[in-house]
Amino acid sequence: MAWVRNHPRTVRGGGVHKTQEQRLKAQQRICKTQKERYEEQEARYMTEGYMTEEEKKVKLNEEMQQIEASFLVPKSKNFVETEAVKKYEDRVFLWLKAGYPMHLIGPTGCGKTALAIKVAEKLGRPMIWINGDEATTTTDLVGGYSKIETTSVHDRYIHKVYKGKDTIEPVWVNNPLALACKNGYTLIYNEFSRAKANANNVLLGVLEEGILELPTCYGVERFIKVHPEFRLILTSNNIEYAGVHKPQDALLDRLASIHMDYYDEETETKIVDAHSKIGMEKASRIVKTVRALREKMESAEKPGTRPAIMIASALQQCNGNAKEMYEQICVDAMASKFSSLQNTQKKTELVREYARKFS
Repeated sequence: MAWVRNHPRTVRGGGVHKTQEQRLKAQQRICKTQKERYEEQEARYMTEGYMTEEEKKVKLNEEMQQIEASFLVPKSKNFVETEAVKKYEDRVFLWLKAGYPMHLIGPTGCGKTALAIKVAEKLGRPMIWINGDEATTTTDLVGGYSKIETTSVHDRYIHKVYKGKDTIEPVWVNNPLALACKNGYTLIYNEFSRAKANANNVLLGVLEEGILELPTCYGVERFIKVHPEFRLILTSNNIEYAGVHKPQDALLDRLASIHMDYYDEETETKIVDAHSKIGMEKASRIVKTVRALREKMESAEKPGTRPAIMIASALQQCNGNAKEMYEQICVDAMASKFSSLQNTQKKTELVREYARKFS
């Protein structure tokens, strides 16, 4: 029998064995694919450079900080800096530069939050924001396990033997306090005193030992060494406000605190004009109305600067009938400060009296 290059048997019209030429072409395709992968890898290395695993982690950490900084920075808007504001600003900045946490205490609408944001911007570090409330827990501050990742490994070294392995790994996600401590951000903890005291116990280790403990985290990553650039600004209402909890004395002892009050009339007028663009003359009349009511009301019912901004903004939307609407707008803007319908009726007359007086 004569020798042939390939076996003549066919399966569904195709040869059972490849010819020498077909084998050579297949081998060339494999080599070409491997060469392309190698060239692509080389090009990536030329761009990024040869990095060790540690260098890769550092690079990834820097990229994460840039990503966080791009969307975690609250911006101060229409901030007015008068002599009265500057005094508070300088005091807060002094304590933060000295490395101490700052606690701003005062009535609603006196400008605590705006001041905190402005001073944090002066520090030149990224800022992270969190709001405290009755339901705030330690997990809301430090983070927790958000999901479970499952990794499957299938060993088919011998084609008839199957070996499976599943690994379940929990993934930890840092929340604002952990991110700020780890990366040296400025944390603004708004409405600090509205969170229950036990939720804030984790701050004691941060402020005293410079160590943040993650209570539900496992292993060596349970503790975070606080970054030297970490700064903390807390804002709270006075203790007589509803829903306010008294923080533990051990924590208060580690804070520098400033009790704020409403700004002077000139400053409030400039703030209202800056936010509403209504003009200084009209802003002045609105502020006079609000300040007159403030003197007549008690504690938490006192209207802050925010209702004055609301009144000015609403008046800007009135087309030619601002004078007729002024009294009702003043009542609506401050009605949330009235505890009941009966109380509202009494205060409405007072609001209208001062609205007519200063309109």
